[in-house]
Amino acid sequence: MDRANETSRSKRSDVATLGGGCFWCTESVFSMLAGVEGVEPGYSGGSLPNPTYEQVFAGTTGHAEVVQLTFNPDVISFREILEVFFAVHDPTTLNRQGSDVGTQYRSIILYHNDEQKAIAEALIEELEKEKAWNAPIVTELQPFKTFYKAEDYHKNYFKKHPEQPYCQLVIAPKIEKLRKTFIRKLKEP
Repeated sequence: MDRANETSRSKRSDVATLGGGCFWCTESVFSMLAGVEGVEPGYSGGSLPNPTYEQVFAGTTGHAEVVQLTFNPDVISFREILEVFFAVHDPTTLNRQGSDVGTQYRSIILYHNDEQKAIAEALIEELEKEKAWNAPIVTELQPFKTFYKAEDYHKNYFKKHPEQPYCQLVIAPKIEKLRKTFIRKLKEP
């Protein structure tokens, strides 16, 4: 392969949109993965255009708190991203993650193409067959339509507020689990 093709190949990127509870948690986790070039918290899966945090938090827009990842599939595959996704949240609780309750905290994969849909379906089927959890997976699988960026104060929330009780009690354990389970997939410190 010549240098020009090698360079363009290394700059290839894909997009994934996932919701696994509070986007402060998912943003913190996915931003640590090698191959993930960007993580943006936001809202998707609902009907109200340009929702605000307050509207989504009220649970009336149909939107979930999600993150939109830009990633290099030559470094980390969509399947590997989903493996992390399923490991760091509970995909068996309908419309909740821990004490975060409501449709805005549901487990959801918003696929961008048929390949992503097929990968997600296959992985969910594998996890169900393995009985990875004591209850069925309730993660929604929907075609991606629109993503709305969250307000700026949500971006990098864990990095900005590590001492905040929610960060210590909810996000820090997810980060620790990520470090133990997926050490080889992490960016260099």
